[in-house]
Amino acid sequence: MSLDLDHAVAVLKRTPRVLSSLLHGLPDRWVRGREGDESWSPFDVVGHLIHGERTDWIPRTRAILEHGPDVTFEPFDRFAMFEASRGKSLEALLTEFATLRAANLTTLAAFEITAEALGKTGRHPELGVVTLRELLATWVAHDLSHLGQIARVMAKQCAGDVGPWSAYLPILRR
Repeated sequence: MSLDLDHAVAVLKRTPRVLSSLLHGLPDRWVRGREGDESWSPFDVVGHLIHGERTDWIPRTRAILEHGPDVTFEPFDRFAMFEASRGKSLEALLTEFATLRAANLTTLAAFEITAEALGKTGRHPELGVVTLRELLATWVAHDLSHLGQIARVMAKQCAGDVGPWSAYLPILRR
């Protein structure tokens, strides 16, 4: 399936509402639980998504549109949320994410990206030359990947109590 920007935006618009519906008001067991020592909690994931809204998707889109592959993207710190989210509540993070996402989608619309522009290229510090189409498709897949991660981490909070039903729950084996 080739990226349709309107369809991509339809998913990106929903992510803040999905996160809020799933996480808002839940006890810490659900939002701070992890799969293991090196994994991220739902709280951590929301912080990570915020960092991406600030430093990744729109800045890289702008870099592609304005500079092409002549300017390498700033490296993305996948772990910046640990410090940036310290002392904040989940509700504050959810609100911040929704605000940033709305602003970024407004900015994306203002770019008036054409089918031709989707083929423009930029330079990723590790991956090399990438297209705007690939970046925007990755934004959608990134959201969906982290929604799946949150669901998996939350499901694993019940793993010790499901008994024999675990055979029917592949989410617990991943």
